[in-house]
Amino acid sequence: MLLFAMFFLLVILQPSTGQFPKVCANTQNLLRKECCPPWDGDGSPCGELSNRGSCQNILLSQAPLGPQFPFSGVDDREDWPSVFYNRTCKCEGNFMGFNCGECKFGFSGVNCTERRLRTRRNIFQLTTTEKNKFLAYLNLAKNIPSQDYVIATGTYTQMKNGSNPMFRNINVYDLFVWMHYYASRDTLLGGSNVWRDIDFAHEAPGFLPWHRVFLLLWEREIQKITGDENFTIPYWDWRDAEDCVVCTDEYMGGRHPTNPNLLSPASFFSSWQVICTRSEEYNSQQTLCNATSEGPILRNPGNNDKSRTPRLPSSAEVEFCLSLTQYESEPMDKMANYSFRNTLEGFADPRTAISNISQSGLHNALHIYMNGSMSQVQGSANDPVFVLHHAFVDSIFERWLRRHRPMLEVYPAANAPIGHNRENYMVPFIPLYRNGEFFKSSRELGYDYEYLQEPALGSFQEFLIPYLEQAHQIWAWLVGAAVIGAIITALLTGLILVCRKKRQRTSSEIQPLLIESEDYNNMCYQSNF
Repeated sequence: MLLFAMFFLLVILQPSTGQFPKVCANTQNLLRKECCPPWDGDGSPCGELSNRGSCQNILLSQAPLGPQFPFSGVDDREDWPSVFYNRTCKCEGNFMGFNCGECKFGFSGVNCTERRLRTRRNIFQLTTTEKNKFLAYLNLAKNIPSQDYVIATGTYTQMKNGSNPMFRNINVYDLFVWMHYYASRDTLLGGSNVWRDIDFAHEAPGFLPWHRVFLLLWEREIQKITGDENFTIPYWDWRDAEDCVVCTDEYMGGRHPTNPNLLSPASFFSSWQVICTRSEEYNSQQTLCNATSEGPILRNPGNNDKSRTPRLPSSAEVEFCLSLTQYESEPMDKMANYSFRNTLEGFADPRTAISNISQSGLHNALHIYMNGSMSQVQGSANDPVFVLHHAFVDSIFERWLRRHRPMLEVYPAANAPIGHNRENYMVPFIPLYRNGEFFKSSRELGYDYEYLQEPALGSFQEFLIPYLEQAHQIWAWLVGAAVIGAIITALLTGLILVCRKKRQRTSSEIQPLLIESEDYNNMCYQSNF
């Protein structure tokens, strides 16, 4: 009955946020390279008559990129979204959306003036009713077509530069699976040639901000299709877990009784079909994933390659990662050392922060451990465990931001891999979001994590942690300085005492009654050490 009621809620669907807006996926808009749809509230493009926004030229970052992608003009995602559109809605104030018809994250109300803070909770802290509602919402999203967005089934060249649009409808859940695929797919170079060393959502500084936006958009979409404005994504805290504790029929689906690679038929996730998992097939055919069903979800947790990922991540590894003071380091890809981002993503050892691509740590470890659909980058979002996992990864990112309080300038402005500079727009989101816009506290974006809501004392401790860590890193120098300082102080004290004794012996002979002892002390050389 709950699921039926949610289907009924389709009648109250509102504009959503995702990939190619339907209203712009046509020959006229592609040839004009413009996507400035009218806002229903006043009928004007971008709600301009109501001062919500206006149609403007897109300003692209001119900052230099890293050397990882040695091509230009061969990939539709370069300088996103200029291949498809060079004019979009620029929203004012707290308005957002492809037509400025929504509120920015963290705001609500008719005029988007009301601040709102929602809390993401541990999935095991949900009541049975809340947990069942979450599962029902997932299944609803898998069965409802997106009302506002479509996916591209061909490249811009295959669309004959816009004169032959190639788009198709897709359900809400798979829309996000496709976006994750599209951001991480290989570059098609023609013939059978591809370039694999490219990813607009992974292996570079934008990994954490990109997935933060992805989850916020996914969360908002669920709020809209269900009418539940209080919905938040739950997280799975996998630290020190012995196995996949969410992989049960009560939660995300248990193991099939006869085929360990499949989900239990008692879970409705066993009937889900995956999309965008056949990357080699797309590459050989020089085509894009068109969201055709490709079989059931695969998952065999724990039966992975133990030489790469022997176990799930530990609390100690997470704490070490949080202690790293650098967000990013050269070359700003999976070879980066002492990088918080690269260590959390899992390409650097979580005990040393030295790059080691033969091992998979932290974020990557969970993907490999799941040993199935989750383990292939492009199609990993097919498994709903993906959402729980990335919500927890985002919470670790949030802990690092609160502990180290970095300035925006800490996020690289230039020389990062393609698509990952601070001012680059994230692929493939429309409306447009820059990487740097999400390098800030989640509270500013309207959400928090239940386990991070600490009392004032905890906040004070968080404030002190970075200074204590810096002191720990230079403790040897501090000890040495203290010893030298003590020696100098002792020498100066000795000199002062000698000076006093000499003065005392001679002062009585010169002028014994004119200088009080208190005034006399002020005449000696004093150390300001």
